[in-house]
Amino acid sequence: MKNDSKNSMEGSLELLIDSIARCTKNGSQDPTAIAGLSLFRMSELTGPISVMYEPSICIAVQGAKRVDLGEEAYVYDAHNYLITSVHLPTIAQVVEASPEKPFLALRLKLDLKEISQLMLDGRLPPPRIKQSSRGMATGEITLPLLNAFQRLIALLDEEQDIQILATIIQREIIYRLLVGDQGERLRQIATEGSKSQQIGRAIEWLKSNFTQPLRIDDLAEHVNMSTTSFHNHFRSMTALSPLQFQKQLRLQEARRLMLAERMDAANAAFQVGYESPSQFSREYGRLFGAPPLRDITKLRQLSAVE
Repeated sequence: MKNDSKNSMEGSLELLIDSIARCTKNGSQDPTAIAGLSLFRMSELTGPISVMYEPSICIAVQGAKRVDLGEEAYVYDAHNYLITSVHLPTIAQVVEASPEKPFLALRLKLDLKEISQLMLDGRLPPPRIKQSSRGMATGEITLPLLNAFQRLIALLDEEQDIQILATIIQREIIYRLLVGDQGERLRQIATEGSKSQQIGRAIEWLKSNFTQPLRIDDLAEHVNMSTTSFHNHFRSMTALSPLQFQKQLRLQEARRLMLAERMDAANAAFQVGYESPSQFSREYGRLFGAPPLRDITKLRQLSAVE
């Protein structure tokens, strides 16, 4: 019986590998014709890249990727998915890939309103285990989850069916997650009035106002929490303090401005809220491993090679 289950998992994984490889033969699809679904292909390892993860599930059907959140590291591959329940600034890198066996992955954005609705509509069994309140985790990939994703990706070949069937399959995927080993994490963030949802609202505020001076007391009051409780729950969910979170948002946006819009370091620093270019340069180098000019020059060189 165990061998049959193992063979079924391997067979479903092979189908998913073939499907994603075929869909990405000309490169990653971000996004695809299915709302919220992206497919990725990388033929070589990458260096650390700053990435804002949003509520989503990520699966690497071939190869592996490492995501650093604060001082914690998460690796997802063909056996473990990555789930994120709130927006989180991270450093990510592909750690297993080659031209012969490229990194093949999918990402499906999670609609927290849909999660809440499913919790209200259905009589969900209790989650399997209790977890910490961290907004990111890895979970074990199951056969029903693989099969649901295979059916979702198959719709890319039948685009006339996407409008009706994609929503149904995505709802099944959410159900599988809610009753799986990371279900409690999603239930927390989707529950009205929960501490997780309050922190989620604070994160949304920070994303929209990261260039502004941050007063922790005011932000705590904004989400109806005491300052101490807010600070503790924020760090518990994000592995960062609110100030560290804001700093990463600022530095990632400054990096984007310098790389995509060719803004110089001083102007980028002021644009994202820094008053001291020297402080900006120090904190930038601490996060990205090199001062702004050297880092951006290296990224442009890598882009030109690609």
